[in-house]
Amino acid sequence: MTTQADRRAPRRLARGTILAAAMLTIMAPAVVSPSLPTMEQVFAAEPGAALLVRLAMTITSLMIAVSAPLSGLIADRAGRRPLLVTALLLYAISGTAGFFVTDLYVLVATRAVLGIAIGGVMTAVSSTVADWFDGPKRAAFLGLQQAFASLGGVVFLPLAGVLATISWRVPFWLYSLAAVVALFAILSVQDRPRETAAAVAPDAPATRGTLGRVFGIYLLALGVTVLFYMAPTQVPFRLESLGVGPAVVGVVLAGSTLSSLLGALAFPVVRKRLGFTAIITGAVALLGAGWLLIGSTDSVLGTAAGLLVGGAGLGLSVPNVTLRLSELAAPAWRGRVLSGLVSGIFLGQFLSPLLIQPLIEAVGVGGAFTTAGIAMVTGAALAAAGFRIRTERKIR
Repeated sequence: MTTQADRRAPRRLARGTILAAAMLTIMAPAVVSPSLPTMEQVFAAEPGAALLVRLAMTITSLMIAVSAPLSGLIADRAGRRPLLVTALLLYAISGTAGFFVTDLYVLVATRAVLGIAIGGVMTAVSSTVADWFDGPKRAAFLGLQQAFASLGGVVFLPLAGVLATISWRVPFWLYSLAAVVALFAILSVQDRPRETAAAVAPDAPATRGTLGRVFGIYLLALGVTVLFYMAPTQVPFRLESLGVGPAVVGVVLAGSTLSSLLGALAFPVVRKRLGFTAIITGAVALLGAGWLLIGSTDSVLGTAAGLLVGGAGLGLSVPNVTLRLSELAAPAWRGRVLSGLVSGIFLGQFLSPLLIQPLIEAVGVGGAFTTAGIAMVTGAALAAAGFRIRTERKIR
């Protein structure tokens, strides 16, 4: 039985530590994005350098997707705090290793290990938040979590762009911040007692209907991420063709994370007025509108504006799907269910350049953004129409 002490709100330092850990997640693979063109030049003599340089960013996302289910199992069995601390330390070691290695294949390997660490951090953070709070407080803190994840992009992507002007290796030092967060996690973060979670909801299989909704959300997250991740994987090369340097690339990419932050902060208010379906439909429409704007312009300002619009959609969608999954999952299964969302998001990041490249070869980068935008706006309109029809049938 849950005691009043168990329900007590976590200390301010613990909450701040979880939010700091969230800052290190979404932006982590993209920290090297402003360095990609220079990296390609440095390693040009190695066979397949162009592909391997891009893989240095996307392999991180693949390993997050592959390893997240194991992280979810560890979170449910061993606890959120041990997973968080271990993953943060691994994050710091594998991330900063990129500064020292001189072989492109070794660099890709360290990025793969970094992906395992990020998956652990994300799973531990989301599971901890879902354990700590219920109802509107959970929605509010999940919005705050996503806001801080976006803030990481606002802060670290421009900083990475500036550091990349010194050397393409210098941005790798940003990953060392995880060691500081790990120290605070050791000192302040505490798990909700495992026996409490087990008593509230014993290990029991979910109903078929619940499983269907859970996997539907996974697929939705994967698809949206494939399209959103066109920003860090395609925009740097598009801007380079316009003569834009890495520092400006970092600032422009930060635009999507800035508006994502604002969307996430608005989520608790929006959630009080709209349900899951309405929010996700609006979020996809915003992302589509932003990509249409990018596709219709060849200017830096137009690209930045499109990223701002699209980022707002992402800021609303991530806490929305996280909240929905935390509501569907029993506490004893929460780590595993939320780890599936992590897998869906980062599998989408990995697949994005692979799936979008044929489209780029057919219609160009601008045409690819336009096509993606049309697809998302059309899909959102059809979903809204279907939702309205179902609502009217229920009223009748």
